Amino acid sequence: MTPQVASDTSAPHRRVLSGSVILLTGLALATGTNFAYNIAVARLLGATAFGHTTAVYTLLILISAVTLTFQILTAKIVALQESAEAQSIAYRDFHLRSWAAGAAVGMLLLLFRHAVTDYLNLPNPVLVDLLAIGAAFYVPLGARRGFVQGTCDFRRFATSLVLEGGARLVGSLVMIGLGTGVTGVVAANSAAVIIAYFQVHPRLVPATADREIAVAFRESLQAAVFFAGQVAINNCDIVVVKHFFPSELAGVYAAVAMVGRVVFALSWAVVNSMFPISAASRRRDEDDYRVLGMTLLLVLAICIAVAAALWITPNSLWAHVFGDRFETTGHTNFARLLVLYAVSTGIYALSVVLIAYEMSRKIANTGWVQLLIGGAVITGIYLFHSSLLQVIWVQIAMMVLLLLCVAIPFLVALLAGQRTVARVPVSGLISLRRPASEEEVIAEFLKNDFSCPEFDNYQDAARQLVTRPNLDDDDENELRRALLFVRHGALWRELPAGTQWFEAEICSSDLPQIRVFPRAQWRKVATGNFSITRVAQRLSDGSYREPSAAEFLAKIGRLRDRVRAKQDDVGAILLIGIDPSGPFTVLDGNHRFVAALIASPEALGNLRFFCGLSPRMSQCCWYQTNVATLARYAKNMLRYIVYDPEEEVSRLLERS
Repeated sequence: MTPQVASDTSAPHRRVLSGSVILLTGLALATGTNFAYNIAVARLLGATAFGHTTAVYTLLILISAVTLTFQILTAKIVALQESAEAQSIAYRDFHLRSWAAGAAVGMLLLLFRHAVTDYLNLPNPVLVDLLAIGAAFYVPLGARRGFVQGTCDFRRFATSLVLEGGARLVGSLVMIGLGTGVTGVVAANSAAVIIAYFQVHPRLVPATADREIAVAFRESLQAAVFFAGQVAINNCDIVVVKHFFPSELAGVYAAVAMVGRVVFALSWAVVNSMFPISAASRRRDEDDYRVLGMTLLLVLAICIAVAAALWITPNSLWAHVFGDRFETTGHTNFARLLVLYAVSTGIYALSVVLIAYEMSRKIANTGWVQLLIGGAVITGIYLFHSSLLQVIWVQIAMMVLLLLCVAIPFLVALLAGQRTVARVPVSGLISLRRPASEEEVIAEFLKNDFSCPEFDNYQDAARQLVTRPNLDDDDENELRRALLFVRHGALWRELPAGTQWFEAEICSSDLPQIRVFPRAQWRKVATGNFSITRVAQRLSDGSYREPSAAEFLAKIGRLRDRVRAKQDDVGAILLIGIDPSGPFTVLDGNHRFVAALIASPEALGNLRFFCGLSPRMSQCCWYQTNVATLARYAKNMLRYIVYDPEEEVSRLLERS
């Protein structure tokens, strides 16, 4: 059977719902199986031995930071491909790398087996040896699951999860029956991972050409950071509690944390269905917030339902399920711990939805925030661990802080996008001559800018592709974009995704709707009124005269003479707006535009104009400056703080 690229034409938010139903069904079975596994191991081995097995299993989950990194990268890159062959090529590369990473993780565990055993107070280093075997297969299992997730084969994904949980339960019961105790249970966990790896073998098509699917370093870095933070928040508390508390109390806490894993597993099933659908819609330049809304509602419903069920469940039932030793250990109200832990995990799950949505569409620095909060959780538990209840309250406080950190900027940006700019009534629309590609507009922008000092190092290597661009060459287009970002990356990234460009004709009647760029020297000239005609008038009648503006005014004068004499092409002018009725802001070409108006109204005919239109242009601080758009600008600056455009240009020049 040949795999095909997902061709479901239903609305993305409906595909999220259907995919979530499939994954939730599978996760419900897998979670029920894991729940039965935990209950069986706790009752048959007791709190102390259960604490040992849970600590080792938690180490495997910590390793899932690497596993899930490969899974989400594979899913995202596969979802972005337009053919089954390209999907297969992307998977093969990730699968090979995942095996190298898995082998490295396994070797590190073997190397530090005694140190791990001592820290976790484990009875035998053999437990770490068995874990190392499972870890070697666990990492490439992520790449395989990423492929079926990226192709939206949710049924196969769910089957893999159910099979792993079933193998873990049956294998553990058999090993306990054989009298192997903790060692047998750990061996069964590793065996379950290996079985799941071979079951989820992807269906690939042969490559007809020698191709490579490039993956940016920052894509890999954001995935690694995201899952490192996720694993730290979900599991490091168990490891730290195992270190500080007696084995009996650590076993009680492990049983409590099991409920949190149930909540997160169900929520993660919804996120898994959202991720490839959102990534694929980005490929089509769509931004459907219904996908995000549906995901948030489903996750919130899951969290409320689980917390409510735990709230009404009597404490005596848990003593009956886990055994009397769990009820009496530490004189702890077990039911209260369960409810609070579920609340903490539910708050975190909502944060993960927002982070994952951003990751599916772009580089999201919110993953770094999550990682910092994960470190804060560990630090907080080290400082405050007088009781298990205090440990959970530390996590609730940190999860609220994380949700605020990721939600407030997102809501501010979303609300900014829904606002509209106050418009000046006009009698008509500007004339749009023809559609223009973004590549053409970037080429014109760069052509105007290439004489700036920032491009001195590229004059010889890139002059030809700047002055005589071939817009049909994808490599040239990519290199021109990288060159533009050397000087104007922060400016261009503020434009909404999917902005449509047109070559436009501007006449005198359109001028009242056009404003100069509200930055730098133009703020002093405009004195609050950025109308292009008002600014041109102040410069032409001498209203604006400052000693520090001599070079600025001289530049306007030189451009005025060039435009009036039609000496040469002074370059295209870029405008941005919401729709053809305006208003518009000059994104590039303020000096040339004003110089033409000073020369004569007829000089407008000597200029070329390109206009970028988007219904979400009010999100852009260059178009509308307010607290929300400036917050979005600051967030983007932080997101790309590690991006080096000159390194990208050098890489592309070497490749070309």
